[in-house]
Amino acid sequence: IFDPFTQDERAPERSEGGLGIGLTLVRSLVRMHEGSVEARSEGPGRGSEFLVRLPLLDGEPAPVPVAPEGPLAVGTARSWRVLVIDDNVPACRSLALILGEWGHVVRVCHDGAEALATARDFRPEVVLLDIGLPDMDGLTVARRLRDRPEHRNTMLIAMTGLGHDEDRRRSLEAGFDDHLVKPLDLDALENLLADLDPSRRSSPARLAAPLESGLFSIA
Repeated sequence: IFDPFTQDERAPERSEGGLGIGLTLVRSLVRMHEGSVEARSEGPGRGSEFLVRLPLLDGEPAPVPVAPEGPLAVGTARSWRVLVIDDNVPACRSLALILGEWGHVVRVCHDGAEALATARDFRPEVVLLDIGLPDMDGLTVARRLRDRPEHRNTMLIAMTGLGHDEDRRRSLEAGFDDHLVKPLDLDALENLLADLDPSRRSSPARLAAPLESGLFSIA
């Protein structure tokens, strides 16, 4: 139940609403505070109990540092500029929220042409790209990004429901660095971003207004 976009069967009176990311976000936030969350239930119709454990602070909390003014140039050691491209709008925005909670600066797009235009100014260091876009497939978008000198070192990650060896081979040939199968394993994605080589850092984005870590913009 902590997997993203996962929901149990609904009663008829609750057939609408919800994306299946609430518990995913809860777990992400709790882990950021070095805590844990678990669920317990005695079975269908018996209710559920959720237990959240957080460490107890000893002494006075440290003062919150004041963020420097001005645009975010290349991010912190754990922060990347991430462009999420998916024509599934709710799923795209939900993934952006999760990435924002992890401290990344995020933009979202919903088709290939929009993504290529946004990437030119946003200068993403990481691109999460759905293969099945409506106007041009993700493989084509990846090739066009790789043709640009400023994106030859960008981390390109394919997102798709297809996970056969042939699918992975096609992704690599198109210029992707990694191939993730939907629904995404968020732990694997988080580790992938945490382990990125600092050489992936790119020049500052050309932004009309500063973006802050943890925010995402709908391009």
